[in-house]
Order: sequence, then structure tokens, then C-alpha cells
Amino acid sequence: MTEQWDHEVDFLVVGSGGGGMVAALTAADLGLGTLVIEKGRKFGGTTGISGGGVWVPGNPTLRRRGLDDDPDTIRTYLRLLTEGRVPAARIDAFVDNGPAVMEFLEKSPWMRFFWVRGYADYHPEVEGGSAQGRSIEARPFDTRKLGEDERFLRPNGMAGPLGLWVTAKDYHDLAMAKRTWRGRWATVVAAWRVSSNLVRRRHMATTGRALVARLRLALKDAGVPLWLETPMTELVVDEKGVVGGVVAERDGHPVRIGARRGVLLATGGFDHNAEMRGRYLPEGGQADNSGGAPENTGQGITAGRAAGAATDLMDDAWWMPSVRHPVGAMIPLVSERSIPRSVIVSGRTGERFTNEAAPYVNFVHDQLAGGHVPVWFVMDAKARARYPFAQVLPGAEFSKSFYDAGTIHKAGTLAELADGIGVPAGALTATVERFNGFARAGKDTDFGRGESAYDRYYGDPTLPNPTLDVIEEGPFYAIRVEAGDLGTKGGLVCDENSRVLRADGSVIEGLYATGNTSASVMGNEYPGPGGTIGPSIVFGYIAARHVAQRAGAPAGSVGAAGPTA
Repeated sequence: MTEQWDHEVDFLVVGSGGGGMVAALTAADLGLGTLVIEKGRKFGGTTGISGGGVWVPGNPTLRRRGLDDDPDTIRTYLRLLTEGRVPAARIDAFVDNGPAVMEFLEKSPWMRFFWVRGYADYHPEVEGGSAQGRSIEARPFDTRKLGEDERFLRPNGMAGPLGLWVTAKDYHDLAMAKRTWRGRWATVVAAWRVSSNLVRRRHMATTGRALVARLRLALKDAGVPLWLETPMTELVVDEKGVVGGVVAERDGHPVRIGARRGVLLATGGFDHNAEMRGRYLPEGGQADNSGGAPENTGQGITAGRAAGAATDLMDDAWWMPSVRHPVGAMIPLVSERSIPRSVIVSGRTGERFTNEAAPYVNFVHDQLAGGHVPVWFVMDAKARARYPFAQVLPGAEFSKSFYDAGTIHKAGTLAELADGIGVPAGALTATVERFNGFARAGKDTDFGRGESAYDRYYGDPTLPNPTLDVIEEGPFYAIRVEAGDLGTKGGLVCDENSRVLRADGSVIEGLYATGNTSASVMGNEYPGPGGTIGPSIVFGYIAARHVAQRAGAPAGSVGAAGPTA
């Protein structure tokens, strides 16, 4: 190319979520001069505000615990789930490269993980699925170790009071604090953590925040610069259709960044782009009830399309039933949908329409397919006293602001509750009576709630069926649940090397994508906890390795890439 660049590197990563940072680490390890640019004021993307699970079967953390899956078992599971929507070569690339990327990450002293034992795959009953679970999580981390970069770490909504830090496993136990000895012991541990943090002045992070903090320190060790508040505005494409860099904005001025070997788009989906949501997503899912990073407005996808890229799965998302907090934040409902003494009913009919405890993507798929928007989570007083709900502790009263917003209704009888939420009183009463019959029998013959190991993970283990118990003690509550999401699923079509493709299958040279900027390797499904972050990491790794392998000339240096975050 004869382009004039303000800065030039070998490999440019656009986006600082898990996939982007792992790609940058991989490229640097292979000798490529690498730069990461990030649109936001904070680094971490949606990974940083997520639960932080990583679903990569066969990784060393699992192997050390004796879970060394046969790759063909994983292939079978994913091919059954994706039902032909994903090329076999993409699935194979994920399965075959997953263990290697996690082994690579563990070379850094910062990258340490643990197995979330018992957190089942989302479809453990499907051939190749696991009831033990394959999800791993970054170990809790003191973010003071970031030094000056701590102030640039994206916050999330999972921090507890007084510095309490909670992993996914901890939450599973704490949710049963009113029901099991394990839950009660978890509260003792939580109290000790609060005291310890106050004395030691630690800033402990868990989940996705711990993962991106660890990755940031690994990047610093590798000498990879990270530019914040540097949004990409366009790709630079030559007359032959080869991508050679980007135009971005930095300090209020355009900056041309050349990428001698390739550009990786890791900019997330179109979570907060109203026009794209309205154009692509199904009715009922078009409203912006997304928990994705606020910067995710689809720039990577639109830039790729302008360069000739094909897209796929644009009508789907990583759906998540969610409650809107009066201040505007979305609260995902993961464990809550397994709460006994509760049902979720259609706002149109007052009737159940699916298994409430099903994996969240499947729940919302059924919700949207049936036109059940909104839906209402109905529970009785005993459920409210026993279990946490939407970040409110068991027995604690919901804030008045929820009632003022119409998000929560409370009534002494089911008929009164039905009137408050605008559903037929007879239908709601009949629905609860039918459900109570299932609860007494211990079997939901309508929707099979509690039959899957996944359903039972967040249920109450003191009950014969951990997800079923009668709804009979007033007052009764109804909480409005939105068809939320964790990000969109559709994006640029990529091959098994993460290269972006045109509609005719040809490769756009120099352009790669991963994460929610690319069409999901999981198709319309979700294999298990961390089924978004895992593939993003793996295909970022694959992209960097492909860039390094295809290059003939020696790698350059970062050069005038400028200051880090």
C-alpha cells in the first residue's frame, strides 16, 4: 500500500474485551508489533461486566481435575445444538484450538482459573453435554495490582457491600443461605471477606472484571499498548479490496493507523443501536433492554459490511430475561428462574408458556416466538422470604421505586394481583393451581421444569424437585420481566481462521473478527456458562496465529504507537 499512516503496527486489534486482549497477547508472543484501540473510557468491553465464565472444553484447569474430554464428544454436542447453522470447520477450529489458547494464557503468572464444579452445561441431556459442567472462571483478583490502570478498569454491578467479593460458585451457595448449612457457612465466609478486605485494604474483583484485570496486566508484561477513547470510524481498504488499517479518532482528531499484517474487529455487537435492533431483531426483542457494554453500537459490523462482508444470525441475540431497575440498569435473572414457589406467566394470557428454569436463551426464544411480551414473574411470600431476587436479599422489601415504576405489584390474593398486572384473574388462578399440583407430585408434566441438571443447579436442594413448591402464601408478588440480552449474536461471517468473508465465500484480505462482531459459532444456541467469552477468546487467538503464519517478512515493532491507557 502507498497509504500515509500516522502510526503503523503489524497487527491492530479494535476492542478491548476478552477476545481482543487475548488476540493481542497472542500476536505479541509471536513477535508482531501490536496495538489495541478501545472506543470507551474504560477497558474490558462486555467481558468486564459479565459473569466471566469461560466455556472452553479440554482446557488445563479442567484436565487437572480429571475432566479431559474427548474432542469428538464436544464436536458431537455442538453439532447437535447448532443444527447445521454453523460450518463444521468453524466448530472444529473452536474445539481443536481451545485447549491450546488456555495453555498459552497460563504461561502468564497473572492468568489463573478455577472450575465452577456442578454448573452444568446448558443442555446436559444432549449427547456430549456435561452435568458436571465445563465452565471455568478467573480467580478473584486484587485490582490494586493494576496501579494507575485501576481507574480505567470497567466497573460492573456485581460488587457486594463493604467490598464483599463473590464468585459464581459463592453465589450458588449464598442463594440458599436461608435453606442449607452450606448456604449458612457461605454467609460466614462472606463476613470474613468483608472484615479481611477492610483490614488489608484490598480491592477484590471477581467474574468478568477479574478476568479483564488479569488480561490487562498480561498485556502490560507483553508491552502491548492500549489506547482508550479511540473509536474506529472506518476501515481503510485499497483498490484490491485488502484492508490495510483504520481511521480512528483520538484526542478529538482523526488518526490513520496502518496494520501491515491485519486488523481484528472485536468491537462487540449492535446491542445499543436502535436502528439496527429495529431492522434485524424480532418483534418483542427490538427494545434496548441489553446488558452489553454501552459502547456496543455495531461499528465493527457496519464497517465490515462497508468493506463487502457478509453477515449472518442478525435476527438473534444472547437473550437474557431481565428486570429493569428504576435507574435504568438491566438486572439479569439467572438463578431466580429456578426459585420454587414461583411461575412466569404471559402478560397476554396469564398462563405459563415454557419451562421457567430453562437456559435463558431458550426461555426468551420461546417468549418471543409466542408473542409473550411482557411476562410476569409471580411468587408468594414464602419464596420472597427464602430466596434472593434481582439483587434483593431474602426477606428484604423491594424499593418503593420499583412499585412506583410499575415494575413490581403486590397483592393479598392472586385475583387482586391479576387485576394489577392486567391479566385474566381466572387464568392466573388456574395456572397457579395447576402448577401447585405439579409441585405436590414433584413433576412438571407441562414443561418438564426441574428435569435437567441445569434447571436444578440454582434450585432448592431441600425439596424433592429443587425447582418445584406450592405457591399459596400471600402476599403475592408480580415482577415485570423484559426480553433482555447480554449482546447480539449476529455479525460478520468468518471462516475457521477468523478471516472475514464476502457473500460469495471469498476472503477479505487483512480483515478478521471475533466475539459478537462475528456471527456466533454457537448458532442460535448457548452450550454452557461462558459460551460467549470462550469462543471470543479462541477465535481471537486463531486470528493472531493466522496473521503471524501467513506473513512472509519479519515482524515490525510497535514504533510510534504511543502511550498506554
